[in-house]
Amino acid sequence: MDINSIKLIAIAVIMAIGTIAPAIAIAKIGSQSADAIGRNPEASSKVQTAMILALAFAEAIAIYALVVSLIIKFV
Repeated sequence: MDINSIKLIAIAVIMAIGTIAPAIAIAKIGSQSADAIGRNPEASSKVQTAMILALAFAEAIAIYALVVSLIIKFV
């Protein structure tokens, strides 16, 4: 195996893990917040604010994986 094929495999693994894990986290956050709003509709603004913040942090993981993959590819 040459260095380019190893880089491509590393990029594929990083992007696979870096996108599957945040997708699972976002799905879990969404379902739990929907359950919380369903149980207590009066607290929907507080739950929604916390949900949006948690979604942003979960999405940041995917962005970090993309950045690392691009660094591996072009450096």
